[in-house]
Amino acid sequence: MTTIYAAKKIITMNPARPETTHVAVRDGRILGAGSLEEFSRWGDYELDEQFSDKVLMPGLVEGHAHTMEGTLWRHTYCGYFDRMDPDGKMWTGLKTIDAVLDRLKEAEAKLDDPDTPLPGWQLDPIYFNNERVSREDLDKVSSTRPVGVMHASGHILNVNTKALELAGLLKSGVNHPGVPLGKDGLPTGELKGPDIMTPVGVHVGFDRDMLACDERGLRDFGKLCVRTGVTTVTDLAARLNDEAVDMMLRVTGEKSYPARVVPLRFFHGLTPEDLVEQASSLKTKSTDRLRLGMIKVVADGSIQGFSARLRAPGYFNGAPNGLWYVAPEQLQEIYDRALEQGLHVHTHTNGDEATQLAIETLERALAKQPTPDHRFTLQHCQLADAAQFRRMGKLGMCVNLFANHHFYWGDEHYRLTVGPERAERMNACRTALANNVPMAIHSDAPITPLGPLFTAWCAVNRITASGRVQGEYEKIAVDDALYAITLGAAYTLKLDGEVGSVEAGKRADFAVLEDDPTTIGADKLKDVRVWGTVQDGRIFSAQAG
Repeated sequence: MTTIYAAKKIITMNPARPETTHVAVRDGRILGAGSLEEFSRWGDYELDEQFSDKVLMPGLVEGHAHTMEGTLWRHTYCGYFDRMDPDGKMWTGLKTIDAVLDRLKEAEAKLDDPDTPLPGWQLDPIYFNNERVSREDLDKVSSTRPVGVMHASGHILNVNTKALELAGLLKSGVNHPGVPLGKDGLPTGELKGPDIMTPVGVHVGFDRDMLACDERGLRDFGKLCVRTGVTTVTDLAARLNDEAVDMMLRVTGEKSYPARVVPLRFFHGLTPEDLVEQASSLKTKSTDRLRLGMIKVVADGSIQGFSARLRAPGYFNGAPNGLWYVAPEQLQEIYDRALEQGLHVHTHTNGDEATQLAIETLERALAKQPTPDHRFTLQHCQLADAAQFRRMGKLGMCVNLFANHHFYWGDEHYRLTVGPERAERMNACRTALANNVPMAIHSDAPITPLGPLFTAWCAVNRITASGRVQGEYEKIAVDDALYAITLGAAYTLKLDGEVGSVEAGKRADFAVLEDDPTTIGADKLKDVRVWGTVQDGRIFSAQAG
């Protein structure tokens, strides 16, 4: 049976028919978007008017997120900003290190087993005048149970003395770029990078792969998708072992699961050859709601964590350059092998030196294996300059820019990490579009909250947390921002033929909105209310979740 949905307005993202009032759906696909009179020629139908006072647009596509946020909410939230959990509870942001320690102490007091670890997440000392958290600070929470708090960037983990003892790291002579040492010659408890975070993380409650999501967490993450209008979402760095893949296939295959998940195999703990082989094998297991077979490589760290790789003049405050998370020869081998096998690669590059490495590496790979529609995508790509965007455009690269960064860390970048000039060019959406680089924008949830309409607001207004406009030139129009969170993101995932617009033949994926993002005003784009979603023709209300 055909169902025709009536709406106050349908924003289609189809330039041939940009707005309409009705959309016809059959078996989870769109028959067409138009008028009721047009659809009467399809034969019998059921008219559904439950959205008659709502605005529909294509289901939003989050091209850079991590489903682990669903799992993290079972740990202690230590973030600076207020944040809503999957069940709709708002957690107050913590404005001082003492407040962070107090919340951790409250959580610790509720643990009965003295050996149970205490994990927290979303810490960011940059908001505390970059005062670093030490193992001695976390010892105030507990000196007998292991305590660990992951930073908001996901690239740094702070642990207490007990955790270092359990990991065998509480000793002098540790020589690792990701393990800062104190005046006593012992680790301070701050750990940078996955190769050192992972072996310690197992002792502080991150007993799974720190980027992994468990079954309950995946379901909770689905609730966040409905609340934010998202129908297609990435899990942009997963190890995807057999157990994890089986779980994801089972959960996403449930009739009640509300989103299409696109997990990428993360390059860590295996060779480039094995990475490409595993990604190729995973591709054959794809379903409609679990799309497998893509690769994620992390080239460097985080700018606010001072672990990103920057070209001259380096960090504004004189901090030493960041860390390489991949060897150049490994990146070259991954690109070469992926192009040979027809696999899609997304590469995390925060600093402009890391972006330069990715550009030059792909240039060499394409010379050996010309691939007209590779769509290799640079994720974050925050400090890229105009010359780099020009090269990306020529090479057919895509970018997914971290527009939310301007709100959450823009002031700190301006005063501390990269200084005024480079802070104003960060996440250069307008420059990307001017150089014909296909562009998406993202939240990197859980690094910042999932919410593409908020991300669109960030790209349009470029307002920092203190209320300043930072980078007037790089603002983009509302229409461009809405494209970036629908078709733009779908293009970077090679899904633009299926999702991202409301037109005949595509998946029946819609964001159901209480307000019209095209008329509410650029300054209010983040305030658009989400009623829920339609995914493959199935209706999900945020209020019911």
